[in-house]
Amino acid sequence: MNSIDTTLQTRHIDAIYKAPPAHWVGDGFHVHGYFSQDPELVEKLSPFLLLDYHAPLMYPPTTNLRRGVGPHPHRGFETVTVALEGSVAHRDSTGAGGVIGPGDVQWMTAGAGILHKEYHEATFARAGGRMHMAQIWVNIPAVSKMAPPGYQLLESTVIPNVALPDDGGIVRVIAGSYAGVGGAARTFTPIDMLDVRMNTNGRMRLDIPAQRNLAVLVMNGEISINDSDTAQTRDFVLFAHDGSAVSIQSRSADTHVMVLSGEPIAEPVAQYGPFVMNTRDEIRQAITDFNAGLFGELAD
Repeated sequence: MNSIDTTLQTRHIDAIYKAPPAHWVGDGFHVHGYFSQDPELVEKLSPFLLLDYHAPLMYPPTTNLRRGVGPHPHRGFETVTVALEGSVAHRDSTGAGGVIGPGDVQWMTAGAGILHKEYHEATFARAGGRMHMAQIWVNIPAVSKMAPPGYQLLESTVIPNVALPDDGGIVRVIAGSYAGVGGAARTFTPIDMLDVRMNTNGRMRLDIPAQRNLAVLVMNGEISINDSDTAQTRDFVLFAHDGSAVSIQSRSADTHVMVLSGEPIAEPVAQYGPFVMNTRDEIRQAITDFNAGLFGELAD
């Protein structure tokens, strides 16, 4: 909401996570894996399972047109890749794929099982350039975990923009809603995913029901939260459940944050690498099905 009911209870910060050391995913993605530093984040931030943040990084030109991650399986959740700078080419075992560039989002439903690969797009790889992306894993409830795999290409032109008051900035509504504007993505459970750029002193107000989980990643700049706490570049802010109203104000030019909120999925989570199910038996079945070739075929 752009305006906020001052009678609402303020929602305070539960924790601020500093960026852990970056690690390589394949040979093409150098990411900070925020969930790795607190195993309870899978529960505290359900339905989100993972946040790998690829901070801006220059890649030199290369003749290696497979710089990235080769074919690998997924089952039981969705992967969301938000491209901010650079270009990635991807393909999966359903035959879907393409290229995402600055502003685009790749929203892939693994569901019953899929094979996937993603590389720096060939022209980008040959020329080199700056890569800036984020990948988020979103859980699927048990009733839909074995849904057919699918893919949503959310090009920048289809993602709605909402202007903040007083030339404060722009909110891109990837999923969920903001200020009454619905997002571009279809989701299995209620979530908000907002990509926000703010000018100096720009202010964003949120009214997120207290039972929903909420976090903010600061990708650039410095923000004031509820006119008291401060978070800076690469901080990941997790909120408590003591209210619904949050105010975020930019303290620097070109502030860039991502807001993640969602209704918790109150089910057990069993995870083994790229498989996310509800029980260990379901994980064993996923491995068996993958080894039997039931996730389809995908050449390197």
